[in-house]
Amino acid sequence: MSFSVVSKKSGKTYFLHARLQELKGGQKVTLYYFAGAAGAGALDEMPAGYEISENERTGLPLLKKKK
Repeated sequence: MSFSVVSKKSGKTYFLHARLQELKGGQKVTLYYFAGAAGAGALDEMPAGYEISENERTGLPLLKKKK
């Protein structure tokens, strides 16, 4: 089952995804993003060291590193 979060503002469900992106210098980084439907790259759990917040204006979920 994919990790999901429900927006407090809109009530819509978003699913957490990740993909590996290679930068111009050859460094590889993992990009995390939320999508309206679970697809390729959907994660089963939230990565360690991150927390979820929500954009107050749009209601879209955001993944941030814990401080």
